[in-house]
Amino acid sequence: MKLLLAIVNNDDAHFVNTCLTSEGFHVTKISSTGGFLMNGNSTFIIGIEDDQVDAALEVIKRNSQKRQINVINVGGATVFILGVEKYIHL
Repeated sequence: MKLLLAIVNNDDAHFVNTCLTSEGFHVTKISSTGGFLMNGNSTFIIGIEDDQVDAALEVIKRNSQKRQINVINVGGATVFILGVEKYIHL
């Protein structure tokens, strides 16, 4: 079992959320801020089985694009993958 924390630019967050949900992933989205420009982001929290990690990463990659603003690269996604001992859905 893994816990994915995916930090996505707000410009891409709607598409990432919609596609993850349509692929059957259970997603929690929270607003976050950070990075060099302190831009608005969305952090997705996704609890998944080990064999689903690649599929979730592909959805995130496909729907979060890097772009340049004033000659500074922004966008894309940062993803943390953590091991989870136990997951209970109540």
